[in-house]
Amino acid sequence: RYLQKCVETGRPFNLNLAFKHTTISTGLKYSLATGNWGDQKKAAAAKAGVSQVLNRYTFASTLSHLRRTNTPIGRDGKLAKPRQLHNTHWGLVCPAETPEGQACGLVKNLSLMCYVTVGTPSAPLEDFMVLRGLEYLSEYDVIPHSATKVFLNGTWIGIHRDPNNLHRTLRKIRGKQNLLDHSVSIIRDIRDREIRIFTDAGRVCRPLFVVDNDPTSERPGANLLLTRKICRQLEEDMLVDQKGWSEEELAASEIGWKALVKQGVVELLDAEEEEQAMIVMTPEDLDNHYAMRMGYATDDGTDDPHRRIKTKP
Repeated sequence: RYLQKCVETGRPFNLNLAFKHTTISTGLKYSLATGNWGDQKKAAAAKAGVSQVLNRYTFASTLSHLRRTNTPIGRDGKLAKPRQLHNTHWGLVCPAETPEGQACGLVKNLSLMCYVTVGTPSAPLEDFMVLRGLEYLSEYDVIPHSATKVFLNGTWIGIHRDPNNLHRTLRKIRGKQNLLDHSVSIIRDIRDREIRIFTDAGRVCRPLFVVDNDPTSERPGANLLLTRKICRQLEEDMLVDQKGWSEEELAASEIGWKALVKQGVVELLDAEEEEQAMIVMTPEDLDNHYAMRMGYATDDGTDDPHRRIKTKP
């Protein structure tokens, strides 16, 4: 309207008179103060509880509040299914901590070591796969039946004729030498002849220790890559004083958790990659599995009435 008046009367257009400089400031202040994210005049349609006062009762309660997740379902419905625990929550969501009342089961807490991916660029990874034999769909009219399809973030980008080599190479460089981010998910589906790679944000991952499957090692498949030497190095890293370090030095440092990921001792798996992985629950299970492969007798602990019931191998 102000612009229309200026045109009709021939007056110069003044930005300070055309826009209220307090509109955005007052809107943000209202949203942060009340938690209702939206226009103050449309309070009924605004999202409630977006901004909250951080819980500072104890250090543990603060961490818990920071890692809280909300399922966007109405609290009024008495549906039981969305509130119940699911098998896919294992290792990703705390099975016990949830509020009482209407929000029970809808408000969850991430587990202690759970990690939500922030996303990485997919173009460098695509270029790397082209150098390793990836063939684009646009270059071929007829796709051979023996070829394996390669998907990147859900998009079919091409085919590969040696999927074993590609999968092994990608797994080997993941998290090392800044070539491939540790949060990238690499899934090989042998039955459907597919390799699915995800670099997007929002995937929930959990860390797992990697088993030494090198055939040249003394006991392949029986030991973790985590050794006493690495544990001693971690203890020494705890004594390093990082005060006064610049952001570049902190980013380039290989101390603690970063060192474990870069050395391939720990890898982060999301729910989809976990389906294609073989995971043992305890070190005893790993020893029993190795003994079974070598043909040795294993102790199943049938005398203990309180033993954990294990799945058959």
